[in-house]
Amino acid sequence: MDSRIAEKSTISRSSRLKNALDSRVVIMLFLGFSAGLPILLIFGTLSVWLREAGVQRSMVTYFSWAALGYSFKFVWAPLVDQLKIPVLTHYLGRRRAWLLLSQCAVTYAIWMMSSVDPVGSEGALVRLAIAAVLLGFASATQDIVIDAFRIESASAQLQALLSSSYIAGYRIAMIIAGAGGLFLAEWLGSVQADYSFTAWSSTYRVMAGLMLIGIVTTLVIGEPQRSGQMQVATPLENMRLLILFGFCVSVFIGCYVFTRDWSNSAVTHLAGLLDNKPLASFLVETTRLSFAVLAAWFVAKALILIRVVSGEIVDKSYISPVRDFFTRYGTSVALILLGLIGLYRISDIVLGVISTVFYYELGFSKSEIASASKAFGVVMTIVGGFLGGILALKFGVLRILLVGAVLSALTNLLFLWLAQIGYSMPALYVVIGADNLSAGLASAAFVAFLSALTNIRFTAVQFAIFTSLMTLLPKILGGYSGGIVDSIGYPSFFVMTALIGLPVIFLITIASKKIELETPVVEEVSK
Repeated sequence: MDSRIAEKSTISRSSRLKNALDSRVVIMLFLGFSAGLPILLIFGTLSVWLREAGVQRSMVTYFSWAALGYSFKFVWAPLVDQLKIPVLTHYLGRRRAWLLLSQCAVTYAIWMMSSVDPVGSEGALVRLAIAAVLLGFASATQDIVIDAFRIESASAQLQALLSSSYIAGYRIAMIIAGAGGLFLAEWLGSVQADYSFTAWSSTYRVMAGLMLIGIVTTLVIGEPQRSGQMQVATPLENMRLLILFGFCVSVFIGCYVFTRDWSNSAVTHLAGLLDNKPLASFLVETTRLSFAVLAAWFVAKALILIRVVSGEIVDKSYISPVRDFFTRYGTSVALILLGLIGLYRISDIVLGVISTVFYYELGFSKSEIASASKAFGVVMTIVGGFLGGILALKFGVLRILLVGAVLSALTNLLFLWLAQIGYSMPALYVVIGADNLSAGLASAAFVAFLSALTNIRFTAVQFAIFTSLMTLLPKILGGYSGGIVDSIGYPSFFVMTALIGLPVIFLITIASKKIELETPVVEEVSK
């Protein structure tokens, strides 16, 4: 009996080792790197650049909205699923063609940012914002394709391990874009007392060059076997879908342009009534966003009614993936799951938008922030990611989701402790280590959770909807984090970010009683 148990254990360990050495795990490491490189060039690294250039704190955090493309990527995910890219699709396949196109766009956007000095001339901030929005859009498109590529490359058995490898590559890229970017900018001569645009420009151009890692990976890998399972629309249908998308985006942007003056006056008036400018800005911008979305929706309906676009195409591209999700889980459970997805990362993201600025204002230098937050912190995230993947295999995804949610709320309170202590390198390492370890653990389980909810027939669209919902509310709130801190201070802000994570724990508890995900991989492999 003991020998059979030992033999079974040996087989299980051998199978796990074989899975860990699978070429698809290595591929996801490099694609994760390609996905992780742009994000801090919009968030943390860009925040330090702007603050060092003398841009106001509230304006700095507004730049986080440039990454809202991540939150609306479900809108163009059907195009990524359906459209063929001339020439590239023929030679590379559906997923690889879109990967290469998005990676080239990311590279161009980073290079474009490197050419703009935020305080160099009138309108420079606007040009930098346009480049940042392009980077967010291109990077979000790359994420759509990588997520679909990962899910279509392997069965559910390997998804937790692929997620861990992806997160490891993602975080390694964040070390380079974060720690590497700050170290490089300082080494090239830009410090808080002596800002140098040349140093920051060179830093961003180096980051653009590093995107070659993802581009080369895309060129040498193969197309996932299951990418052909979904029916692809005809060229005419694709053209009509593209027309629909173009009209809706134009109307959405137009609404923002034409309501700009109204929003400024409305914020001023409402701030006087409420005596709270951040709250007034949030209410006005939420109204503005809702109006733009509603206008785009009416245009889409009108185009369908006059038969510029077939209702069947829209149904197949947008409605069917949503209908499938609600059909599989039922309305009540589906709403609980969507609520969980929308709130799970809220504590981390809202705090993360301003965390680098917080360290900077406590008196830590760029090199100290880089070594602690962007290097040590990211290493801890990688450790947490692999730990989360292993624990999810052993104990199940939902249990680790719960652990991650609890730890995310608790570790945010450590920032309150750091705010009270002030400048202290040991305390900084403790806070960053704990925060990133818990974030990595939670992220690995969360990606595996979303993968398990995704139907292979609607890979790109459903996963894009999930990840868009995951970041939408947190990033909108994160854009106001600078104004919130100005109003209530850092200590109260950190308590607030911990408290808004509590509903997540409640939703996970309910979800664990309503659904049953895939059997843990370790059990399936050992059989």
